[in-house]
Amino acid sequence: MSHDQFENFNGLEINLCKDETSKIEKYFGSQNKGFNENDENQVDEELVKLNNLGYCYQYGIGHMKNEFRALQFYLKSAKGGNPDAQNNLGYCYQHGIGTEKNDEKAIKWYSKAANKGNSHAQYNLGICYQNGVGIFSDYKKAFECYLKSAEMGYTLAQNILGTCYQNEIGVEKDLKKAIYWYQKAADNGNKFAQYNLGNLYNNGDGMEKDERKAFEYYNKSADRDYLYAQFELACCYEKGIGIDIDLVKAFELYKIVAEKGDNNAQKILATLYQNGKGTEKDLDKAHYWRNKVEENDSEIAQYNLGNCYKNGKGIAKDEVKALEYYEKSADKGYVAAQFELGCCYDKGIGTEVDQIKALLLYKSAYDKGYEPASNNLFNLMKKGVGKNVYWFPPPGVVFVEEKS
Repeated sequence: MSHDQFENFNGLEINLCKDETSKIEKYFGSQNKGFNENDENQVDEELVKLNNLGYCYQYGIGHMKNEFRALQFYLKSAKGGNPDAQNNLGYCYQHGIGTEKNDEKAIKWYSKAANKGNSHAQYNLGICYQNGVGIFSDYKKAFECYLKSAEMGYTLAQNILGTCYQNEIGVEKDLKKAIYWYQKAADNGNKFAQYNLGNLYNNGDGMEKDERKAFEYYNKSADRDYLYAQFELACCYEKGIGIDIDLVKAFELYKIVAEKGDNNAQKILATLYQNGKGTEKDLDKAHYWRNKVEENDSEIAQYNLGNCYKNGKGIAKDEVKALEYYEKSADKGYVAAQFELGCCYDKGIGTEVDQIKALLLYKSAYDKGYEPASNNLFNLMKKGVGKNVYWFPPPGVVFVEEKS
């Protein structure tokens, strides 16, 4: 399963952005009609259909969403040997979609699909090796998985491979190779790689500094709605980096990013309203955005916002934003946010699972006397997470094992 949830939708020739329910319903109705188990080609076709049916049920495409039924279709197809279904099944087990989370089963099905040359599964397996999900953390093996996936053309793997070369993850630092893989992914439309290339050109890392190219790649990434690229693009327009200064465009972009909750953009927007740069002077709006900044700067407000986004209370549920606000609050030392951030990394809420990070956050919260962290910490230790993190509970502390 990729970050683009429809990227892996094999065999179903429809435009998922439009209302074509009738085509999908006909597709559902075609399942198992005239099926001949002795015809290998037809068996393969049926396995593809089962996988696609699972996808329809998982995301409610042309049919009511039903994650449990999605899992059943994936399971049937995966057991028949379809690698896409095996990858999708692994994803379900990893993230608890239609079933309880089971990292070991996730690894099992990712491995089966990866062994059949499935690029998405190779990538997912790499993520598991990097973060120690269902398996001991091994950066070298993670790198190997990313490399295999990238060589098969999977853009997310190409981008993360660039990150490995840039930041020395499982391989020696090599900026030339980092640029090569970022370029591959960027040429294939990957917004993360486009942003990363923009940064390299802007800073002159591993290449001659080129502000025009930096602007070009920030622009491409921003067009794909990547918040960090939109912010950098606003900076380019404000300061004339690779483009003529255009305060109106800078203002428009800062406003887009500020409305998505970015603290830095909110500060800049308040100043622009106060000084009437790129927009009409408006002290009320300047005051509004300054208040937003103050609200977001409070660790308790950030923690509460995280809870709202996590649970969808009074606002659209958004686990990625929940994670961001928990991180902001936790960075200020707010213990409840550190615990919730640990839960996010432990359970893959708004991010990939990283149980080492979860363990350290639980430990930090427990050391500050936050009692709810004790059981979570103990359960991770029982699983063997963070064997090199030396921590022992004080005498007399009784842990209650979490029921599975």
